[in-house]
Amino acid sequence: MNLINGFKLMEYAKGKGIVLPCFNTTNYELTYGIIKGLQNSGRGGYIQISSNNLELSSPQIIVDMVRFAMKDLNVDVPIVLHLDHGKSFDDVKACIDAGFTSIMIDASHLPLEENIEEVKKVTEYCHYFNIPVEAELGAIGGKEEAEALNKEGKTNSEDVGLFLEQTNCDLLAVSVGNVHGLAKEPNIDFELLKEIASVSTVPLVLHGGSGIPFDDVRKARGSNLIKVNYGSDLRKVFISTFGKAYEKNHNAFDVKSLSKLAIKAVSESVVTISNNINQK
Repeated sequence: MNLINGFKLMEYAKGKGIVLPCFNTTNYELTYGIIKGLQNSGRGGYIQISSNNLELSSPQIIVDMVRFAMKDLNVDVPIVLHLDHGKSFDDVKACIDAGFTSIMIDASHLPLEENIEEVKKVTEYCHYFNIPVEAELGAIGGKEEAEALNKEGKTNSEDVGLFLEQTNCDLLAVSVGNVHGLAKEPNIDFELLKEIASVSTVPLVLHGGSGIPFDDVRKARGSNLIKVNYGSDLRKVFISTFGKAYEKNHNAFDVKSLSKLAIKAVSESVVTISNNINQK
């Protein structure tokens, strides 16, 4: 199976009544492990890379790696390649040209009016190619360096209607106590999440899934949640595979064998996450 369009994956998730896991990649081994895990989960989902991590490669390299892995693994579950935290219109264009099938533009660090204008510009461009757009409203804590749009940085539910009407985006990433990375503890504000869901005309996205307990993710599913992002825990699993080998033997040099072990560990983590967030 080839990469599918982001709109089709959203329809698939709604039809199955599931939340889609979305996993961040950086290199080939992570990419292969994520896709293997999505295949083994039997559900599919997203693989994504942020604008920041594209500095280590390029959109075309990522597309080629994803397509190679999908072919090598004979993938038959729906998978979308998504730009995470797109930082510029140029990045968006480059990713679409390369073959990405879903886009996020992150202008959440800007004042509301400027955020709207940036997202609107990207949405109009992406919709010409029938590609869905995720936008962010609020300032998600952790690794993201963004100015808080209100006192706590959380999404203001009163801004949601105007934002969606004027941008015409297709998914909304919200800040409700979720954080990027593993350094801070998330504290999901479920009342705020419900308020946002009640006024949102599009499905919601939670970033920072690695630190959110599975019980909380399952609870959030009732608030029109369609996508949860995971990155830090996969990277931790990947890095620790090499770290443990080095601690055991400072002369360890078998990159091939360790890479295979890392791929296996990543794929198992992907299956665990997918199963847990969709547990009844």
